[in-house]
Amino acid sequence: QVQLVESGGGLVQAGGSLRLSCAASGRTFSNYAMGWFRQAPGKEREVVAGITRSGITTYYADSVKGRFTISRDNAKNTVYLQMNTLKPEDTAVYYCAANSGSQYGIRWYNRYAYDFWGQGTQVTVSS
Repeated sequence: QVQLVESGGGLVQAGGSLRLSCAASGRTFSNYAMGWFRQAPGKEREVVAGITRSGITTYYADSVKGRFTISRDNAKNTVYLQMNTLKPEDTAVYYCAANSGSQYGIRWYNRYAYDFWGQGTQVTVSS
């Protein structure tokens, strides 16, 4: 089992920034690729970004490319999501998730490829 706890959400004005953190415990963190997802009210959960076990390769949804940056610190068992130039449409509950499988490069965007999830943190962007 891997326990994931997100933090860093809040209320921010459009154009502002937030950094989300996701702290992992329970298993060897570097054995897991990590992803960030979000879910707005009435909408499906969608992928935001993913990062490989080593942190060398990252992936982004088109909607956040150039504005968000995913990173990880395996020594601290933590994955981050730096969110810049926030827009009202970024408002959602943000979740981190851990993937233990292979071929992450072709599965990173698929929520069903992730084994463990955090409880989520609310991000609200006002216009």
